[in-house]
Formats: sequence, structure tokens, C-alpha cells
Amino acid sequence: MKKIRISGELALFTAVIINSLGIALMTKSNFGISSISSVPYVFSQAFSILSFGTWNYTFQTILIIALMILSKKVNLSYGFSFLMGLAFGKMIDVHELWICFLPDSLVWHIIYFIMSFFILAIGICLSNNSMLPIIPTDTFPRDLSVILDKPYKYIKTTFDVCCLTTTLIISIFILHKAVGVGVGTVICALTTGKSVSLIQSFLDKHVKFYRSVVLNKPQNNNLGI
Repeated sequence: MKKIRISGELALFTAVIINSLGIALMTKSNFGISSISSVPYVFSQAFSILSFGTWNYTFQTILIIALMILSKKVNLSYGFSFLMGLAFGKMIDVHELWICFLPDSLVWHIIYFIMSFFILAIGICLSNNSMLPIIPTDTFPRDLSVILDKPYKYIKTTFDVCCLTTTLIISIFILHKAVGVGVGTVICALTTGKSVSLIQSFLDKHVKFYRSVVLNKPQNNNLGI
């Protein structure tokens, strides 16, 4: 069977668009979002002078700066990663402009969560196959594991726990209620990996990804929202 050819640049562009849509829809569902996305979200609720999208790329900028300080060098790929994070945050705000007009009810919230879950799983796969630098929230644990010479799985788990802890602290002490964390957070943690694996298997059979412009060695991407 002849495979469909899709450029890595188009895959990453599409991933940014649909992942930001997935995050906005998941927020609308009120079932909770991923631990990483919950940090900028809870800050947007506690300090609403800045939007969710603005807090998102502010958080990602801090992560990039932290990586450069820890590695004691400026990596050009971090600049591209920052631009992806900036675009991602801006697109969240764009989607929230129209998503706020969607109907509100328990049934609709369930539909929003299911839709957002599969949208994010597809977006993760597209980003994984783009062969381009990924957004800072995914670059940070990957590169930190190299800097500290520790297994990625331990660094990623620690990073997720720190994000979740930050969200809970802000929620309890400033908002006095749980914000951004719910049953959806647990569902994402337990099932996203398997869902991504199934979608990736389908893409492996039917799609061939390639780079339109090869500037350096492709990176092993792992987008985890």
C-alpha cells in the first residue's frame, strides 16, 4: 500500500493548531486537564490580568531560560522551541474566543472532553513525527534528563508531579478550590500513552513523514500535553 506523504513542517503546524484546540476544549469540559497545562491555567484563574494563552507561553519561556542556565549555553533549537510555545499559547487564546460560546451542560461537557482527548492524541502523534524541535514543556524534561544524566522517565514523572503540586497549592491557598485538576487529569495520565500508541501504529502503516528542509539531525520528539 502506497503511503501518504506529509512534511514534518506541516505536521508540526497542524499539531500546534489542534493541540491548542484540544486544550481549550478540555478546559471547557471542566473535567480537568493535564498536569503540565494545569499550571498556566490555574495562574490564569488566580491572576486573570493575563490570559490562559499568555500564561502558557510565559511558563514555557521560564522553562527555556532555566534550561539555558542549567546547561550554561544558548541552544538555537531553544529559540525555535520558544516560537512554537508562543504560537501554541496564542492559538489557545484564539480558540477560547469562540469556544466560550459553545453550550454548557453535563452531556456537552462529556462530548468536549472526549473530543479534546482524541484531538490531543492525534496532535501528539503529528508532533512526534515532525522531526522538528518541540514546545518547551516537552523540551524541558527531555533535555533536563540529559543535563542531569538521569533517566527520562524519572525526570518526566518528577516534572509532572511538580506541576501538579504547584497547581494544587495555587488552587488551595489563592482560589480556595480545586482548579484545573479533576477526573480528566487522571484519565489523561492513565490512557493518553496507549491512545497515542494506537494512533501511531495507524500512521506508521499509512503515512510517510519527511522534512522539506533539513537543517540538522532530526530530534526524538515526545509531545506530552
